[in-house]
Amino acid sequence: MEHRDHPLGTRPAARVPLRTIAREWTRLGCIGFGGPPTHIALLRRLCVDERGWLDSQEFEDGIAATNLLPGPASTQLAIYCAWRLRGVTGGVLGGVCFIVPGLVLILALSAVFLASHPPIWVLGAAAGAGAAVPAVALHAASGLVPASWRRAGTQRARRVRWVLYAVVGGTAAATIGPYLVVVLLACGLIEIAFRRATPPGAPGRAGAFIPALTVHAVAIGGLSALAWVAFKVGALSYGGGFVIVPLMQHDAVSSYHWMTGAQFLNAVALGQITPGPVVQTVAVVGYAAAGLGGGLLAALIAFAPSFAFVLAGGPRFDQIRANRSIGAFLAGAGPAVIGAIAGSAIPLGLSFQQLWQIAVLAGAVLWLFAVRRGVVSGLLMAGGVGVVLALTGVPV
Repeated sequence: MEHRDHPLGTRPAARVPLRTIAREWTRLGCIGFGGPPTHIALLRRLCVDERGWLDSQEFEDGIAATNLLPGPASTQLAIYCAWRLRGVTGGVLGGVCFIVPGLVLILALSAVFLASHPPIWVLGAAAGAGAAVPAVALHAASGLVPASWRRAGTQRARRVRWVLYAVVGGTAAATIGPYLVVVLLACGLIEIAFRRATPPGAPGRAGAFIPALTVHAVAIGGLSALAWVAFKVGALSYGGGFVIVPLMQHDAVSSYHWMTGAQFLNAVALGQITPGPVVQTVAVVGYAAAGLGGGLLAALIAFAPSFAFVLAGGPRFDQIRANRSIGAFLAGAGPAVIGAIAGSAIPLGLSFQQLWQIAVLAGAVLWLFAVRRGVVSGLLMAGGVGVVLALTGVPV
C-alpha cells in the first residue's frame, strides 16, 4: 500500500472488512492485560507492523491527538484506528469489540468478590490485591511525570506552576473527592489565563457549573447519581485510566455508600488485572450500586464520551492538536491529574482493615519501584499472599 503525506484523519485508509475489525479488536480486548502501554503496543503491531493499514506517522499522530482528549486514551486510540479503516461503523464496532471482553470478565468477577458471603480465599485474595493498590497509584503517577514535565518547558515560572498544580491536585484527591473535577478544570483554565489565551474569568463559570451538577446528583441519588459518577469518569477525567480512582472513591464509598473502602480497593484491583481499559473499574462500582444492570449502565455512560469525542472530532484532530488553548489547558490540568493520582494513595491506604496489608503494600512498592516489574504480576502476587494468609487462619 502506498503511503503519502496527508493531514491527520484525511489520508485514505485501507477498506478493511467489518468482520476483520470485529475479530481483531475482540482479540485485542481479550489479551490486552497491562493497561495503556500494552494496548498501544498491540494496536501498533496490528495496524502498522503486521497489516500496514496505517503508516507509523499516522499512528503516532493518533496517539498524540487522543491523549489530548479526556477519558481513557488507549480506548480512544482503538476507536480511532478502527474509524480510520471503516468510518463511523468501523469505529463503533472496533470500540465495542475492544471493550466487551474485559467488561464481561470484570462483571463476572464483581459477582464473586461483591457477594454477600464469598469464600474465605476470595476475601484473602481481595484483601491482598487491594493492599497493593496504593502502590499502583504511585506507580501510575510516576509514569506520567516525565512527559508532563517536558510539556511545562524550561521557563522557571511554568515549572513552579507545574509543581503547584501537582500539589493542589494531590491535596484535593486526599481531602475533597467529590470536587476533584472542579480542581482539575480550574488548574487547566488558570494556566490558559496565565498564557493569555482566554479571558481570566473563565474558571469561575466552569467552577460554578460542575458543583451545581454534583449537588443535584447527590440530592437525587439512585441511578441518576450512578450516571453522574460514570459521566465524570468518561468525560471529565484527564491523564489516563487511573485518574478515575480519586474521582470515584469518595462518591462510591462516602457519598452513596455503594461499597466499603475495602471493596473499592477490590474494584481498582479488578480493573488492573482484567484485560482492556482500566476505566472498566466503574462497572464494578455500578454493580455494587445496582447489580448487573447498574454495571452495564455505568460502563455505557463512561465509554459513550470516548466514542463521541473520536467519531466527531477525528476529522478535526489536526486543529485540536494545534490549538494553543488546549495545549495550555493540558499544561495546567496534566500536573494536577498526576498529583491527584498520587494523592489517591492516601485514602486508599486508609481503607486497610488489617495490619498485614501494610507489609504487602511495602512489598508492592519494592516490586514496582525497586525491582521494576509489572503491575499485573504485582497485584496477582499480592492476591496470592492474601489467599495463603486467609487459608492459614489470619484475619482478612
